[in-house]
Amino acid sequence: MLHQPGWSTADSPFHLGERRLQESAGVRERIESIGRRVIRNYMPDEHRAFFAALPFLVIGTLDEHGQPWASIITGEPGFVSAPDGTTLQVRARPQPNDPLARNLTVGADIGLLGIDFVTRRRNRTNGLISKVAEDGFNITVKQSFGNCPKYIQARDRMPGLGESSAGRVAAGSWLGAAERELIAQADTFFIASALGSLHQEANQGIDASHRGGKPGFVRIDDEHTLIVPDFAGNNAFNTLGNLLLNPRCGLLFLDFATGTTVQLAADAEVIVQSPEIARFAGAQRVLRFHVRESLRCERIVPLRWRFRDYSPFLDGLGSGSEPSTKA
Repeated sequence: MLHQPGWSTADSPFHLGERRLQESAGVRERIESIGRRVIRNYMPDEHRAFFAALPFLVIGTLDEHGQPWASIITGEPGFVSAPDGTTLQVRARPQPNDPLARNLTVGADIGLLGIDFVTRRRNRTNGLISKVAEDGFNITVKQSFGNCPKYIQARDRMPGLGESSAGRVAAGSWLGAAERELIAQADTFFIASALGSLHQEANQGIDASHRGGKPGFVRIDDEHTLIVPDFAGNNAFNTLGNLLLNPRCGLLFLDFATGTTVQLAADAEVIVQSPEIARFAGAQRVLRFHVRESLRCERIVPLRWRFRDYSPFLDGLGSGSEPSTKA
């Protein structure tokens, strides 16, 4: 295999928040070396092919008030293409109720997570929106890197599409009963976090990332508060580094059987010392989310997945409540 260049600038690929957490974990020098090899300002050919084979993307964007939102956009495989290493073309448009529909503006920061539940593979790409058209949008890639398969639950996509007509849309400033029920059953959610802009620094921008655990790993304390364990990851601390310096974030929960989504605008606390940590076996720290806005869209995602099995990395790790069965 030909050598593929990594990070191309003299500055670190990690910003201050990421570096602080790497230092506190005692991994700063090792992760800096890894980051310089695997974080690139272009997509390798295997990443370009990976994105082109996906039926959906998780997307992080910022609204006009600087609030991050996590969204999902879908299409038949091939709806995403990469004509070259620094360009992604997305031929799909978000649903009108999704904040993404308002956030797609030329020059805006955008973060993408491509994830394949069948193979537990995931890649991330961050960049700037370079074109918005009636049939989709283009992205100029500024950062590209792969993620490990940790905590991804295996799912098989069911053939065909789900119900074609979306259902009720409910917006509020708290977690209602329907939102709490979906979140309590979740073994996966996605998070958008941001620091600065890729216009300013090569190691900044907005990230879209994944979190996984056994159902109950997202603990609901009240109508405005969620507690989530942070298990050992790749030690880059991309998301937590953002949250350390900018607590605003967007969360996305998806019911894989019905296509219903819950999107949240929240403020996050990164808690590194607290009795709360010991309540989740294997957690290294916890995140407390203070929910400010919620948006639930019934049957909005036309794709459906069947659960296969939990990530083997979850063995021995705890959640707030251990279920007896899995539908």
